[in-house]
Amino acid sequence: MRDVHPNVRVALDMSRELRHRIAAVRERVDEIVARRPSPSGLVIPEVDAFGRLTDLYLAPGTCARFDNRELAAEIIAAISESLQDARRQYEFAMNDVAGLPRPLAEMTREWQAKTDLDRPFPNFGKPEQ
Repeated sequence: MRDVHPNVRVALDMSRELRHRIAAVRERVDEIVARRPSPSGLVIPEVDAFGRLTDLYLAPGTCARFDNRELAAEIIAAISESLQDARRQYEFAMNDVAGLPRPLAEMTREWQAKTDLDRPFPNFGKPEQ
């Protein structure tokens, strides 16, 4: 089996690290859910980080209590509040300095230090020139 160039090993490690970081960010975003009630408290929507309505709760008797326009206004008001809350949660999650990973430059220096530089670089079966 041929040896892999140390810089290629570092690049592979870096790509693996980036995949893990992207997955971690996706997990943080997927955890964001906002549920803010309407002004009357009878309508509670559930909105995700992308602003998609994922669920809608109407308290028993809500449809009988309001006419069509009032019910629509209650639902829209609750969804608007939930959207704003989801945006706030997203901004907080993405700008949280406590969750920042180590800088890639620092990790790259460590990976490069681990490579055995005393060995000759592989020439992949090509004769030396």
